[in-house]
Amino acid sequence: MFDHEKLDVYQLELEFLGWATEFLVEIADKPSPINKRELSDQLDRASLSALLNTAEGNGRRQGKQRAKFFDDARGSAFECAACLDASVAKKLSTTEGIQPGKELLERIVAMLSKLVARFDPDLYRVREGDDTLGDAEPIEDEDDDEYEDDRPGNHPHL
Repeated sequence: MFDHEKLDVYQLELEFLGWATEFLVEIADKPSPINKRELSDQLDRASLSALLNTAEGNGRRQGKQRAKFFDDARGSAFECAACLDASVAKKLSTTEGIQPGKELLERIVAMLSKLVARFDPDLYRVREGDDTLGDAEPIEDEDDDEYEDDRPGNHPHL
C-alpha cells in the first residue's frame, strides 16, 4: 500500500470521485437543450485533479512542496463544488441532488486545509497589522505602464 492510500482525505476523495462519476452519468442521461459536456468535463477533471494532487503532495518530502500540492487539491475541491452549483443553476440537478457531493467536499476541504496548515503554517497566517497573507509578495504587472498614456495630461501631442 502506498502512503497516500493511508490518508483519510485520499479515501474520501476516492469516494467523491465515485459519487461524481455516478452524478455525471445521471445528468448525461437527462434530456436537456443545453450543452452539458463542458460542465461534465470540468467536474470530471477537477475531481480527478483533487485526488492526484493529494497523492503527489503526500509523496513530496519538503513541507512547503507538500503544502502546495495539498492546496492545489483543495482548490480543485472548491472547483468541484462550483460545478455542482452550476449544475443546479443550469437545471441539470437539484440542491437536494447535489447535497451528498457537497457534504463530501466540505469534509475534503477541511482535511486539506489542515494538511496545508500542518506543512506550511505560514502560508495562510495573517499577521497583526499586516493586510497580506503569509509571505505573499505583491504581484507586479510587467505591463503596468501599458495604460500610462491613457491618463489625463499624458498626451503632449494633443
